[in-house]
Amino acid sequence: MTTHLAVTGFSALYILMLAGFAGWVIIGHVPAILHTPLMSGSNFVHGIVVVGGIFALLNAATTQEQVIGFLAVLLGAGNAAGGYAVTDRMLAMFQPSTAKTHPAKRAHRARKG
Repeated sequence: MTTHLAVTGFSALYILMLAGFAGWVIIGHVPAILHTPLMSGSNFVHGIVVVGGIFALLNAATTQEQVIGFLAVLLGAGNAAGGYAVTDRMLAMFQPSTAKTHPAKRAHRARKG
């Protein structure tokens, strides 16, 4: 069974604009205390972008489609990795400064001052 789904022209533009507006409205109503959980959810969404980019790259027929698929995978992976790094750093701010911290972090703090 094969399924072919094509979104072109105004349909694609409409979906892009609808997604952008929905994201703007949703993010605008999130309180600051929920920033870290929201970042974790955002990282999950970027993982979905990577999977979608890989799917697009595997089904690419032309060079232009291959370039777009490659860029989607590259940018999605960069966003996911950066988001996880930022989330980890933000969560580290709430950890006590005890022996539980990683030895490299303790050494960095000792050098800092």
